[in-house]
Amino acid sequence: MRERTYFAQLCLVQLSFGERALCIDSLALPDLTALAPIMAAPNVCKVLHAARQDLEVLAPAVGAGLQGVFDTQVAAALIGMPAQVGYADLVAQLLGAHLHKAETRTDWSRRPLTAGQLAYALDDVRYLLPLRQRLSERLESLGRSAWLAEEMAQLDAAAGSLAVDPDEAWRRIKGISDLDPARRSLARALAAWRERRAIEADRPRSWIVSDIALRDLVLRVPRSRNELARTAELPDGVLNHSGEQILSVIEAAGLPASLPPLPRRQRPEAAETERLRQLSLLTQQTGRELGIAPEILATRRDLQRLLNGEREGGPLSGWRRGVIGERLLQAL
Repeated sequence: MRERTYFAQLCLVQLSFGERALCIDSLALPDLTALAPIMAAPNVCKVLHAARQDLEVLAPAVGAGLQGVFDTQVAAALIGMPAQVGYADLVAQLLGAHLHKAETRTDWSRRPLTAGQLAYALDDVRYLLPLRQRLSERLESLGRSAWLAEEMAQLDAAAGSLAVDPDEAWRRIKGISDLDPARRSLARALAAWRERRAIEADRPRSWIVSDIALRDLVLRVPRSRNELARTAELPDGVLNHSGEQILSVIEAAGLPASLPPLPRRQRPEAAETERLRQLSLLTQQTGRELGIAPEILATRRDLQRLLNGEREGGPLSGWRRGVIGERLLQAL
């Protein structure tokens, strides 16, 4: 559960192995470090669906990063299913089993858990191993097993760094990267302050200051309480409890008295828009040829970066380079 806390509260762990599926009450048994050796063993495959959020929660609870992950959502996308296919839909399409969704919004912190809750929780892992088997067979027949191995190697490499670095938290806020250096520096300082406050209080970062309010602070740079009070989406409670701290962060950022004007949103040139459209069409065509969603090959942001001159990462790395990357470069 993550609605009211910064750190997700691990309420239940479900495991499936061999023919068995079981639940671990992580509220009654908060020390899960006995799982660390097997979770950290790269030669023992751990099958999860949409693994990143689970890894973020499990790693600190278990006391080790998870290695040797098989993500059924990623594997499904590589055989031609929707990029964000849900677990229940995947089970229905590949295994013909239909899962009940009655407990999707349940409160997993309440005890005792009902029989319906436990059945739902066990179904969450009961089909993972059969899914892995079916997906592996499809990947092998399509010659794409190496694609998944590469994707999972990247996930393994990132497993130890899923936590947000407060000094890098500003990168999550939209509309900051195009600002002048002084305002970007302020964004970094304010976002780091907010992140540390959220961690200390164990409250969602949006409860400290919303993204909208933080961005408005960066754009307007209030230097007095009266100016701060005019910040959009800054509730009175936040103003009263954190206003002086916010002003202190702004003052400590050392911004000059006169700042550059805010950049005007410019419409892209017609020629650039056309080039982006052509790259998008090429990506869609390649996706149809391979029978996979085009966003698996390259996102719109990837294509824009190519047009901006970037020549690393995204469709120009790993298996994607041979499948789509070289074609995109030739089309530039």
